[in-house]
Amino acid sequence: MTGDDPETAPLAAKNTRDIDELDRLVSTCRACPRLVAWREEVAVVKRAAFRHEEYWGRPVPGFGPADARILVVGLAPAAHGGNRTGRMFTGDPSGNVLFGALHAVGLATGAHPVSRDDGIELLGIRLTAPVHCAPPDNKPTPEERHRCAPFLSRELELLGPTLRVIVVLGAFGWQALFTVLTAGGWNVPRPRLRFTHGAQVVITHPDGRAVTVLGSYHVSQRNTATGRVTPAMIEDVLLHAKTIAES
Repeated sequence: MTGDDPETAPLAAKNTRDIDELDRLVSTCRACPRLVAWREEVAVVKRAAFRHEEYWGRPVPGFGPADARILVVGLAPAAHGGNRTGRMFTGDPSGNVLFGALHAVGLATGAHPVSRDDGIELLGIRLTAPVHCAPPDNKPTPEERHRCAPFLSRELELLGPTLRVIVVLGAFGWQALFTVLTAGGWNVPRPRLRFTHGAQVVITHPDGRAVTVLGSYHVSQRNTATGRVTPAMIEDVLLHAKTIAES
């Protein structure tokens, strides 16, 4: 394991040698006192429906293969979803919508994520977030996002040889991603493209790499309940990402 101090774990991200090592480092982090307190409180108090379950209660690492061609960037784990199960977009309504769409377009082996050991595998795609701990009210602070940024930065570097498309769910993830890309030396257009559902922009790096960034409304319970985003809309974005990644 690279780095011994969980309170400075993000600073050690740049020294991780592969995705597995990065994921292990993420799961040890205690760099944000507010988030640590909240995620651990939720894991003790629990929701009544899950009172007999043991909550993960730690930062939730990314999920998916180390040679993924597509990366999905969300917001943060849900208090009783990823913070409970220990896997991104697993165990809550948002995850059900996303995995249903992933399965429909051939990017996941299952459509009903319930736990880390449910056997579902992702195919050529990886799920991550700019903030790896469940935040109160689903609202990380800008400081917490900044503190967690080295994890996303290193994840992008480690996926570099194969990464072709990044799908961003929501404006928070869009802002976080482009901040990390700018800091990483990518040629980000000015003015920066505004987030909208269906936004698309190709970003290049001086070393010759290029990725296509696609914007999508988040699969939050509010968005899906109001019809702002539908499973069909998410499937369309993911199918577009798959087409680009395979071209």
